Amino acid sequence: MAKYGEGDKRWIVEERADGTNVHNWHWAETNCLEWSRNLLSNLLSNLTILDGEGNLFIKTKNVEKVDGEAYVNIRKGKIIPGYEISVSLSWEGEAKDADGKSLLKVDGNVEIPYIADENADEDPEVRITVKDDDPIGKRLRDAFLSKGKPIILEKVRVYVQSMAKGGPAKDDLELKKAATKSPSPAPVSAPAAAAAVAAPAKKDKNKEGKKGFKSISLTERFNCRAKVMYEILMDENRWKGFTQSNAKISKEVGGQFSLFDGSITGTNQELQEGKLIVQKWRFGSWADGIFSTVRLAFDEPETGVTIVRLTQTDVPEEDRYGNATVIENTERGWRELIFYKIRAVFGFGL
Repeated sequence: MAKYGEGDKRWIVEERADGTNVHNWHWAETNCLEWSRNLLSNLLSNLTILDGEGNLFIKTKNVEKVDGEAYVNIRKGKIIPGYEISVSLSWEGEAKDADGKSLLKVDGNVEIPYIADENADEDPEVRITVKDDDPIGKRLRDAFLSKGKPIILEKVRVYVQSMAKGGPAKDDLELKKAATKSPSPAPVSAPAAAAAVAAPAKKDKNKEGKKGFKSISLTERFNCRAKVMYEILMDENRWKGFTQSNAKISKEVGGQFSLFDGSITGTNQELQEGKLIVQKWRFGSWADGIFSTVRLAFDEPETGVTIVRLTQTDVPEEDRYGNATVIENTERGWRELIFYKIRAVFGFGL
């Protein structure tokens, strides 16, 4: 990602003497790092995580640092955000006994090492540490991980959505659009009117509506029995093992599942042991109500060799924030975070 201020000069032009970038034709670049610091501080500071549940009290304190780069480019009215940042914030916790007497007070840190536009449709990694790691300190940390991590991720999604909408450049863009609108139609000369009639109407791409859906198809080979592969994909404990993230998986038709710390959720539609898995499947960053259909068919052409054929239909081209990397990231996730990890962890051939 190019750094702020280092854009290609063929696209980023010098300002006009009258300060006008006509129709936003050229790149208008806005540095958003300080704005990002302020927004994330407002979103993440002084959040109550637990207020007495289980005699635990946890809240975030302050955002200590936001490092990296963040900017928004606008060209012809199209918003193109770019950011790669890391975030660090502090938290405090206290455990009390049944009588309200304090047992231990601790301080800790939350690290979000990588929030980037290229991964806008995925929840970032969140690391939670505590300075006092005795049993009570670990209990407070685990409570933060369970109850606080979803809250932190929700706030990060607000930031990602705000950047997709233009960040600090949004208001300036709206003002420029308003300024170019005439309150009443100006008189049109006869030649101009004739030219307007002759010219073909141009579509406004911003008004054409939401983009469509696509499908993903993958075929993968594993050195194992089909039944074993099926069991791995339907076993939450094995999912936790090869993904190093939380998972909850029902083994019943109609049952629900949650993968990668809740980033992916869905429902089992059809299950045939060792042969077929069909699921309704979605990312949390997709628009509400949108589910793709995942079909995993298992074939064992010879003993100890399994072919998995994945078909995923109705995958949206864009997420709820307008990021158009959903297809690419979903396919890469299947290859690198699921199939590759299964081979590596269980020894089914790389």
